[in-house]
Amino acid sequence: MPGDLFLGLDLGTSGARAVVMDADGTQRASARSAMADHGDNLRSPVVWWAAARQALDGALAQVDATRVAALAVDGTSGTLLAVDDRGSPLADGLMYNDACTDTTLLARITDHAPASSAAHGPTSGLARALQLQALHPYKLLHQADWIAFQLSGHMGSDANNALKTGYDPVSARWPDWISATGVNPALLPEVVEPGTPVATLRNRAFGLPPTCQVIAGTTDGCASFLATGACLPGEGVTALGTTLTLKILSQTPIFAPEYGIYSHRLLGMWLAGGASNTGGAALLAQFTAAEMASLSARIDPETDTGLDYYPLPKPGERFPVADPDLPPRITPRPADRARFLQAHFEGIAAIEQSGYARLAQLGAPPLISVRSVGGGAANPVFSRIRARRLGLPMPPPASDEAAFGTALLAQRGAAA
Repeated sequence: MPGDLFLGLDLGTSGARAVVMDADGTQRASARSAMADHGDNLRSPVVWWAAARQALDGALAQVDATRVAALAVDGTSGTLLAVDDRGSPLADGLMYNDACTDTTLLARITDHAPASSAAHGPTSGLARALQLQALHPYKLLHQADWIAFQLSGHMGSDANNALKTGYDPVSARWPDWISATGVNPALLPEVVEPGTPVATLRNRAFGLPPTCQVIAGTTDGCASFLATGACLPGEGVTALGTTLTLKILSQTPIFAPEYGIYSHRLLGMWLAGGASNTGGAALLAQFTAAEMASLSARIDPETDTGLDYYPLPKPGERFPVADPDLPPRITPRPADRARFLQAHFEGIAAIEQSGYARLAQLGAPPLISVRSVGGGAANPVFSRIRARRLGLPMPPPASDEAAFGTALLAQRGAAA
């Protein structure tokens, strides 16, 4: 049936992934391509596009590409590049984790940006914009913007990718203060809300139909949230990776820079969240992965240890407690290693509960459910300890692939 498939393309740190899903939300095809297969320079837009093309070719070869109604692209948050009037890159991109060391430039941002802006700090998109405008570009585009441009010819951005570059998602515009930092506002792309139709394909590449709509995309982090299936106010997603990251959909935006909390515009609502320094790094400081697996089999998740731990890999916490000197608390230490591990699980679960409570204190809606992603979500004992602590439904995520979330965004945009 024509127009019943939706395509999501995810540009991650090390590769590209494409997913095709149908109108019922069932994944029909997927393919990935490693950046390293196309060159050693992972900052090169040529490498990004080569990986994207291979992923698109691989996924679309598994379906009837002429049935794709819409597509969207997500990319790494804050990655920026300078282009000429034809959209050709003038240099390598500056990546999301490339820190600006020009203290004078950073001070200009500090002097003019409101405290609630996500443009502060050496890894902000605005700092990269100030560096890249020295190349005298026609436009400054984010990674996802430029990949979408290859498909549509449209030089624009979305409110999520533009957030760290200084865009104000509440007033839905580039703020007046931004020119005071020294950035030429004319270099910044036009911004729309994620999920907004912006163009159709400029050619029939990949076998896609000329009617295929290109939908404004998002960041890889927001796409990963969408992929879980969370879509209602109060639905949260916990990412149990190296750190513990909590996100919740809210009817109102939350900005609390003292806790590292900002809000992205998503699904006509706001995606707010914070990240604790606890998580996988704190666990791996005490246990190997194999040891955690074997010790977990000896843990009874229905019985608490009574120990009050705050596991951290080193001193310092940002959320739900903002204290750069907060020491780890992992004593008293029981002789039984399984009990020691359980106390760590309980401590992380307590921090998770406190984190969602902090978000509610700052204006988020009551938490109604939590989906879990990341390596820690695969441990059933840890999951049960967390479920008991939260006392809420913990449905499984629909997918853990950011590209799937971006396909969902494409579907939403096509229906708008």
